[in-house]
Amino acid sequence: MPPAISILLPAFDAATTLDACLRSIVRQRERDWECVLVDDGSTDDTLARARAFARDEPRLVVVAAPHRGIVGALETGLARCSGALVARMDADDVMHRDRLRAQRRLLDDEPALAAVGCRVRLFPRAVLRDGRRAYERWLNAIATADHVRTEAYVECPVAHPALTIRRAVLERHGYRDVGWPEDYDLLLRLLATGAAVASVPRRLVCWRDGAHRLSRRDPRYAQDRFTACKAAFLAGGALATTDRYVLWGYGDTGRALHRALVAHGKRPSHVVEVHPGRLGNVIHGAPVIAPAALADVAQRPIIVSVAGAAARAQVRAAMAALGLHELRDFICAA
Repeated sequence: MPPAISILLPAFDAATTLDACLRSIVRQRERDWECVLVDDGSTDDTLARARAFARDEPRLVVVAAPHRGIVGALETGLARCSGALVARMDADDVMHRDRLRAQRRLLDDEPALAAVGCRVRLFPRAVLRDGRRAYERWLNAIATADHVRTEAYVECPVAHPALTIRRAVLERHGYRDVGWPEDYDLLLRLLATGAAVASVPRRLVCWRDGAHRLSRRDPRYAQDRFTACKAAFLAGGALATTDRYVLWGYGDTGRALHRALVAHGKRPSHVVEVHPGRLGNVIHGAPVIAPAALADVAQRPIIVSVAGAAARAQVRAAMAALGLHELRDFICAA
């Protein structure tokens, strides 16, 4: 019989962290799993360590593959997964012993969910900057499927090493290498189909942060590539039927999103700002208006692009006061 859960674990030059990762998997209270570890052409002794571990753990399947990068390794590993659920994991992270059991239980209890995440703890704590701590707080506040959907364009609302997804869903969508983060791309494609994704409200993955993470070294994970990803999905989704929208915010974040949307032929009809020095000006042909003037603007999608949870909370409150509803009338996109 196939296992209930296949753990999909790509590894590249992970010799220094792999043992701790694998030990955390073996300690799982959920016992019905296999782990498909794909060595992506490592140049250190990652493969040897994996094979040594597998000699004492028959549920660990080690696949040696030429170096193709993260997407190629994920595709190779997914083809070997046989469980009804696929739990993603990275070779430098660590699972809490309840992770697989808790995520399996939520997916069993709520069959409408396509996938679930969980809260994370970034480590090592001593090197975390304020921005990363704020991101961790934001990420860990998200639990319900509705909350995942409303936050989806702010940042990726599920840490991918914490994702457990139904294998049939993952096989249908797969991973793509299109020049931006493959995990964010997958999540936005899932949500675009109407799929529901939620999160277990417990910290069940220790997520390593540091200079050597792929997200720090690979240009596909640079901020401008996240923005390009958001713009592509907004252009094909909320803005698919119009080339004009209202942009709330023209700071660094709003300007970057504006540029990315122009590449798809989408331009703002108006720019909403609270800065008194900008009101009445014209930015790229779009008049700058105060929030109260939104009532006088012909109905168009509103894209909110302001940095910081506190600023977004203020915008959401202002929208509610105007009788506007999130996801129907406006989307927060940073």
